[in-house]
Amino acid sequence: MQCPTTTWTRRTRRRPRRVEFFQGTLESTTEVDKIRIFDTTLRDGEQSPRTSFSYDDKREIAATLDEMGTHVIEAGFPVNSDAEFEAVSDIAASTSVTTCGLARVVEGDVDVALDAGVEMVHVFASTSDVQLEDAMHASREEMKERSVEAVERAKEAGVEVMFSPMDATRTDGEYLIDVIEAVSVAGVDWINVPDTCGVATPTRFGDLIETVRAHTDARIDVHTHDDFGLASANAMAGFEAGAEQAQVSVNGIGERAGNAAYEEVVMSAESLYDVDTGIDTTRITEIARVVEGMSGIETPANKPIVGANAFSHESGIHAAGVIENSDTFEPGVMTPEMVGAERELVLGKHTGQHSVRERLVEAGFQPTDDEVRECTRRVKDFGAEKERVTMDVLTRFAHEVGISQSEQIARKEADD
Repeated sequence: MQCPTTTWTRRTRRRPRRVEFFQGTLESTTEVDKIRIFDTTLRDGEQSPRTSFSYDDKREIAATLDEMGTHVIEAGFPVNSDAEFEAVSDIAASTSVTTCGLARVVEGDVDVALDAGVEMVHVFASTSDVQLEDAMHASREEMKERSVEAVERAKEAGVEVMFSPMDATRTDGEYLIDVIEAVSVAGVDWINVPDTCGVATPTRFGDLIETVRAHTDARIDVHTHDDFGLASANAMAGFEAGAEQAQVSVNGIGERAGNAAYEEVVMSAESLYDVDTGIDTTRITEIARVVEGMSGIETPANKPIVGANAFSHESGIHAAGVIENSDTFEPGVMTPEMVGAERELVLGKHTGQHSVRERLVEAGFQPTDDEVRECTRRVKDFGAEKERVTMDVLTRFAHEVGISQSEQIARKEADD
């Protein structure tokens, strides 16, 4: 029985979202009105070099993605191994969202994916000449015929079927459309347009999506890689051009430089396009930390949305503005609360007096203006030596300067 799909459009429920609209580029948010998220952390994400998820890892990640409201979870490649088949089967049985299994355009692959109990089968075939000749060792016509047969076989089983012309962005245009039209006649539900080697640019990718849309009645999905740092931008360009769904992975993990990042695409949709994805964004930081730990791939501090520095401020001018109104030097349309994170004022070489005063008062000190200036000088000097200014260090400076503190705090320190 085919599993119904749900399309989330403009906001339908209240969650932590923007509190005001802004001038400039945020005056208009009408380019996109529906966005679906297809998560491939457990499939393409696990293909990251030196990464392997255990059975329990997969179950935990899938359960969280399910609870968050992710529209599709690609649980894996069932034919790959008995362990993979078991994990995909269990995820399909235990989650409420659509579960997808990957399959080559091979009869056995499709049958195993169906046996795993998934609601969607994702079949893929290379279409670029370089892959056809040097990886698949197949002709264009042969690959088209196998693609049609695989789609028909999955459709006969009554599941949703997605077809991917792998390496679409390096495929001859006429042949790409030929294959897409052929699988469309076979009844495919979704055409996924993969930028397999990450060579697309937003404008070119948008043009390609428009071309594909003109040659199929199937719904359009996009899969973008980050070899040039454009994966999330290309995914959003795909939406602007009419795609309904993007394949993403948590923290952007995946082959080579990775995929479009779950957190970047979801928050771009929510905050820049004002589209309610239906996803519980307050758990984004949580799932990012879980995947970081299980994948063994450390998240860079400057990673958008979930990096340690995403909502951290050290510069005196920035910190002073944020203390007054966080919208001054943060996007405004995205807050740390929206993604389950916390704002941090970092002390270091670039710190200003506003941050130092704020942290001292939070610690129970009652500094004068002169004491704040002296403490700030010490913080800057310490930070200039590439030393980390922790609260213990700041407290030591406060005592050295002779800053008074509340009796309650002083008593607690004495007890400690």
